[in-house]
Amino acid sequence: MTKLTEFSPGAGCGCKISPQDLEIILKSEAKTYFPNLLVGNESKDDAAIFDIGNGKAIISTTDFFTPIVDDPFDFGRVAATNAISDIYAMGGTPIMAIAILGWPLDKLPAELAKEVIEGAKSVCKDANIPLAGGHSIDISDPIFGLAVTGIIDIENIKQNNKAEKNNILFLTKPLGIGILTTAEKQKKIKPEHSKIATELMTNLNKAGEIFGKLPYVKSMTDVTGFGLLGHLLEICEGSNLNAVIEFEKVPLINGIEYYITEKCFPGGTFRNWKSYKSKIKSVSDKQKVTLCDPQTSGGLLVAVSEEFVNDFQIISSKNNIQIHEIGKLVKRNNEEYYVEVI
Repeated sequence: MTKLTEFSPGAGCGCKISPQDLEIILKSEAKTYFPNLLVGNESKDDAAIFDIGNGKAIISTTDFFTPIVDDPFDFGRVAATNAISDIYAMGGTPIMAIAILGWPLDKLPAELAKEVIEGAKSVCKDANIPLAGGHSIDISDPIFGLAVTGIIDIENIKQNNKAEKNNILFLTKPLGIGILTTAEKQKKIKPEHSKIATELMTNLNKAGEIFGKLPYVKSMTDVTGFGLLGHLLEICEGSNLNAVIEFEKVPLINGIEYYITEKCFPGGTFRNWKSYKSKIKSVSDKQKVTLCDPQTSGGLLVAVSEEFVNDFQIISSKNNIQIHEIGKLVKRNNEEYYVEVI
């Protein structure tokens, strides 16, 4: 059986360019002013947003990567779920997707690429959107993803730089996806854990569309390749705040401790840590490998006004949305670090 991950120089969101290098790349881009462009590159947000009038805006995003699972149908599902998540992370509703496919036809048959597309279509159906077309090239390594368009009422836009002091932080999915997928690649995965990562990675973040309509949700982003700490730093830096994370409250995938002892860490974990360690107050090795673990199609990180936490919990429960309170945003101090883990 062909194993797609054997053709991955870096798997899933773990192959993202590091935050440090990405900052250099984006600095080189001259800022052009378009009055209707409400969200662009300047805030390191999940998607771009363009005002189309009458209080409405279009959300546009793209995301693609090399295989993180061996099954081609599941690869398509994971990549599609991950890309659509950017629309939900802005608080919007996805309306259409187009595919981005790179396939090494001299190494992998076209039939496998067809299965990837079918997997993506199944997720698009779940999100109630068409996979309306796309573009493909013959390339040395397999890649797949989507460009997704969404729509939103401007008043409901959620950005990663609009958080406020004393907001409470919530996370919707447990951490450890990168650790589990690395264990599978290293053939160390236990049978009872073999499907957990795929189930998490193909669980659409539809909660974001619900949270987008709540005015007391002040900021939101999804946790992907930069790990929880990296995406939390984007909130802190953009909002000029510090964060305190209670590590014991951070949800981890059941059984992950075994794979930590087996050192099943993706390379992106340490690349992440190197990129932003100066902005984090000292953490233990266990905290580092979980909080910096690259998540592919991870959960939503949500900042909620302190006085409305009870309302937020009630609405989440009514909609069968799992949320985990993990910390708090506080006034920015005069030290270099932004995040403290206690």
